[in-house]
Amino acid sequence: MSAQRPFKKNQIVQLIIEDLGFEGKGIARVDTEDGKYVVFVPNAIPGQQVEARIIKPKNSFAEAKLVRILATSDLEVSHPYHPIPGAPYISLPIDKQHFYKKKTTIELFKRIGKLEEAETLLHEFIPSPEAYHYRNKMEYSFSAVGYQRTIDEEFNGFVLGFKKRGQWLSVEQLEKDSGLFDAQLENALPQIADYFRDKGFSAWHGLKREGFCRFLTAKRSFKQNGLLLNLVTTSTELDRFDSNDFTGFMQSILGERLLGLVHTLNDDIGDRPLTTDGSQKVLLGNEFITENICGLDFNISLESFFQTNPKSAERLYQRALDYVFESEETSHPVVLDLFSGTGTITQLLAQRSKDKRIIGVELVAQAVADAKKAALANGFPDLEFYAADVGKFLLEHPEFTDQIDTLVMDPPRAGIAPKTLRKVIRLKAKRMVYISCNPATQARDMETLKEAGYSVKKYSLVDQFPHTSHVESVVLFEKD
Repeated sequence: MSAQRPFKKNQIVQLIIEDLGFEGKGIARVDTEDGKYVVFVPNAIPGQQVEARIIKPKNSFAEAKLVRILATSDLEVSHPYHPIPGAPYISLPIDKQHFYKKKTTIELFKRIGKLEEAETLLHEFIPSPEAYHYRNKMEYSFSAVGYQRTIDEEFNGFVLGFKKRGQWLSVEQLEKDSGLFDAQLENALPQIADYFRDKGFSAWHGLKREGFCRFLTAKRSFKQNGLLLNLVTTSTELDRFDSNDFTGFMQSILGERLLGLVHTLNDDIGDRPLTTDGSQKVLLGNEFITENICGLDFNISLESFFQTNPKSAERLYQRALDYVFESEETSHPVVLDLFSGTGTITQLLAQRSKDKRIIGVELVAQAVADAKKAALANGFPDLEFYAADVGKFLLEHPEFTDQIDTLVMDPPRAGIAPKTLRKVIRLKAKRMVYISCNPATQARDMETLKEAGYSVKKYSLVDQFPHTSHVESVVLFEKD
């Protein structure tokens, strides 16, 4: 007979967080007649006393949602920033964050990847060059439903900030710098909210699906020290909106740092800034900014993907390139970059090697088009890019079998589909450099690669997102 569960779904409980697990899940242990019962609470810090809602009660453990923090931990330190859902560990010293990220990833590789030597094979933990203000993009939401975090209550109003954790309706007004993005813009967010409120504009109400102001999205160029902003509204109150007045207002806040200002009309009911049938108008400057990574320039539009922490991405890419080129093996002429996105790694491979055939493969056609433009602008006209599903590409190009020196993979968070991974294995690359933003799926693939005769030679962890639970992993595999 199985043990009786001590908690029921939706039950509110008080817990003491004792440890951190992978993906930042706080671990609480509750005494029962059958022994210790574990409760996982994401975004909690060891030593905190928390109030949590049980979401998934099971026989041996439960998953819960953090409701509020009742008492802080002795590990925590004060900081001058506005607390936001996107930085749950900002009060935990950065060295402690690194400790837990390294510890939990090692445990994950041992448990899921069956890599018993995970501790000794860790080459280096690479910190972000900047622990604060490292992000190059941010999305702020307008809402007619506000949220007061200190008392955990919603109210009707006009707010501009971040959505309450775990839901899509209410928003907490960002009163000052969050410590993650751009201090000048974020300190001015209350002024921007006042601008629209004072002029009588309405904020979006997600339940009623009405309102004018919806989003303010921002991208920042560290190279240019400037911002590209996108105001997203519906068309309902457009006749009263003076775009010249708004442009002048934003210039008064940011001055020459305002590199571009765009107004997007979005009447979609879906809760996202990008629209399927709306329109965009450039109010000021350009529709893109320029960023530099490892000496190469990349134009970044509102829609294009780019590494969120460019300075840390440089360290990530340099480590990946070191793994690619540390071998003197030159008998195989091809280096294949799978899931190549806008071609950043592909171009860096070409920058480092003059005698290899470098090929990038990416599903999204627009990303491939952007990659080709960037490669041409950076002086790599001979780079090859294919807009194709990775699995189909490998089937349609069997000529690369036994021709690949090293294969670089940087898949999305879900990892590599099992069928695609089997096709990758059939290419018989001598070496693989696998970059992952989700070590859990990488650990799963690690076991498959091990069965196919690939051994982990070493790996590095990169802290791309300080104050979050996320960590990136770069693993070097070699054929036995």
